[in-house]
Amino acid sequence: MKNSALYLSAREAAAELAISPATLYAYVSRGLIRSEPTPDSRKNRYRAEDVRALKERRVPSPEPRGLRSFDADLPVMDTEISTITEEGAIYRGVNCVDLSESGTLEHAATLLWDVSGVDPFEQDNQPEISEEMGAIGQAARRAAPIDRAIAVLALAASADPRAFTRAPDGRAMVGARIVRLLVATMLNAEPSAEPLHQQVATAWAPDNKHAPDLIRRALVLLADHELNASTFTARCAASTGLNLYDAVIAGLAALKGPQHGGAGVLASQLVKTLIDRDVEPMVRERVALGERFAGFGHGVYKRGDPRAQSLLNALSRAGAPRKFTREVPERIAEATGEFVNIDYALAVLVHALRLPGGSELALFAMARSVGWIAHASEQLQFGKLIRPRARYVGPAPGRRAGGAT
Repeated sequence: MKNSALYLSAREAAAELAISPATLYAYVSRGLIRSEPTPDSRKNRYRAEDVRALKERRVPSPEPRGLRSFDADLPVMDTEISTITEEGAIYRGVNCVDLSESGTLEHAATLLWDVSGVDPFEQDNQPEISEEMGAIGQAARRAAPIDRAIAVLALAASADPRAFTRAPDGRAMVGARIVRLLVATMLNAEPSAEPLHQQVATAWAPDNKHAPDLIRRALVLLADHELNASTFTARCAASTGLNLYDAVIAGLAALKGPQHGGAGVLASQLVKTLIDRDVEPMVRERVALGERFAGFGHGVYKRGDPRAQSLLNALSRAGAPRKFTREVPERIAEATGEFVNIDYALAVLVHALRLPGGSELALFAMARSVGWIAHASEQLQFGKLIRPRARYVGPAPGRRAGGAT
């Protein structure tokens, strides 16, 4: 048994670094501090050498295998909003998988936004729709939902007299108006106080009795995922002093990329390819050709994405084909060593509920807007501009323009 002197409790580790428990968990999720369960309780203990190395601004080594992922030179920021563990994302101390069992996106929002003094989703807190916004929304009815939302949101701050409020509760109220406007715009509907998941189910899957619950689960699971590309983009935008509407636009633009939110659309193409084909020979054929499978593998979840498994389990209970909820993930994992992620689970949801094409990205955007608003609000509260430096690796200074020296 290892010497207990090698470890610190969460309270001791946080005190050593003079940080909050949330920041400690963020360091753990980034692989900067190793942790493991204590033998006699459910609490975790933390490697003392890692804590002291971090205190001295030295990066401890090696990183935990399960969370070895991103470039160590990428920015690391303190946040009280969320972190990532092998059991799933943590929203201010609450595991997103646990929250998805009964919570709603509105519930996730109030948790991530850390509000208790007001109800951001009260009946009367509806977005202002200007004549110009209505005209743009109508003209873009046939555009992709995310493009239509960007166009409408670009005018929304001007229509909202409280868009630039600095009060924390006021920002939460603005956030709820943004989310309601975003969902309504993506659905080509009028803003409503009805639960967000119910609005989506009514618009896109009115005849499926399982749709409201499955969509609710997916939205909660996708609400935030720490400092991903779109969230970092939203924080950078907010750090310049932008309002929350514009910060969400920045997040929407970043989300569209095929290596981020757009991966769900690619995973749906995989699902469609497999509808009328046997799984095993198709997987074997693609592996032999060196092709990758959209919706499999993850930079953090090396042993499988808990969010994906949670949603696939719910889909299985609702009667979704076992071929997609079990067989495809198992065969691809056996053949490639890569486990299913939330993009594939979202694609199976869209297939099972027969949602409109492209709704994978729209659902992702609806849910993640909650996280963007949380991070943008926190950044506005910090009041600091995010300005990383670049490491120059180009030609040495002194080179003449236009030709050789």
